[in-house]
Amino acid sequence: MIIAVNTRLRKEEQPEGYEDFLFGILNLLTKRFPQHRFVFIADKPYTGKNHFPENVSSVVAGPETRGRLRLQYWFNYKLPAILRKHKADVFVSMEGIACMRTKIPQCVLVPDPGFLQDPRLIKKSQARFFKKNTAAFLAKAKSVATVSEFSRTLIANRYKMNVADIAVINPVINEDFIPIDWQEKEAVKERYSEGKAYFLFSGDVNPNSNLINLLKAFSFFKKRQKSNMMLLIAGKADASFKKELNTYKFRNEVLLLENLEAAELATITAAAYALVYPVIHAGLAPGPLQAMQCAVPLVVSNRGAQPSIFGDAALYCDPASSRDIAENMMLVFKDEDRAGQLIKAGNALLPQYHGDKTADLLMRSIEQAINN
Repeated sequence: MIIAVNTRLRKEEQPEGYEDFLFGILNLLTKRFPQHRFVFIADKPYTGKNHFPENVSSVVAGPETRGRLRLQYWFNYKLPAILRKHKADVFVSMEGIACMRTKIPQCVLVPDPGFLQDPRLIKKSQARFFKKNTAAFLAKAKSVATVSEFSRTLIANRYKMNVADIAVINPVINEDFIPIDWQEKEAVKERYSEGKAYFLFSGDVNPNSNLINLLKAFSFFKKRQKSNMMLLIAGKADASFKKELNTYKFRNEVLLLENLEAAELATITAAAYALVYPVIHAGLAPGPLQAMQCAVPLVVSNRGAQPSIFGDAALYCDPASSRDIAENMMLVFKDEDRAGQLIKAGNALLPQYHGDKTADLLMRSIEQAINN
């Protein structure tokens, strides 16, 4: 079977962590199914670190798809010719966009239908594009997949689809993220937080991150608990947030860590007292998933996909309320038994994020597209 896959990626247009999700799952898929040939199609060369097996060939077809007109031209005029040339049996779109000018069966994966929940969180042109076209894309697809139960329900309700007809493809968590022992944790704390215990936020730093409310919550926590706990923020920040941080009362107890390698982020995550992730909307939630694999307690937002992803493995806060965020931070700080219960519940969830299972689910959705 010849499987053509769209690997066109605009990081700024995708949910947090989607690049790792996309290439991580494709790496597993191509290695797990060596009997099939894969054709990766993009509008610019791949520059990532993954090394794909011999059953993968790459096609770069310009022009780069910046702007909606170029995007539609690429999908509807450049792509059909490539699919014919390589005699593809099926086309897999990894960004929720179907090719409207081909008869080849398509599996369409919708990474995050956040435009249905809160279009303010993405560019206006992007929200308009998906609101206008998604119904047609899903109708064209022979099979549909997404990344969480929350997203599946959102899509099914909005587009009058049967929930069972939408596959859920869970992300694969980087193998670098594992629990570490007490001695290793102490060494990490000595290196990064003056030997002090710390809360961690790990992820993109942008308005959706809700970090101003997290700083307010940390202030509330410090005043109530009188502890020497620190707050570490692992993520690249813009000038606006850095300016806010410079005027923050407890700025000496907040550390911003930018441009971390995966292995370094993994040890910082594993040594955290708890991960706090009060984002406004999350589709994939890579930071909390990584922390869960490291056996770190979670305090996450009660919005978006997170309750459906983490179940009993997290405490849930209202991201609009800095006090509610703080109260959950205090709860996980004071109640070691509750923290232990969160870790135990997280361990029970981890098998569904096993790489082989994820690759099998995606292949099943691809085969469904062909059989339909």
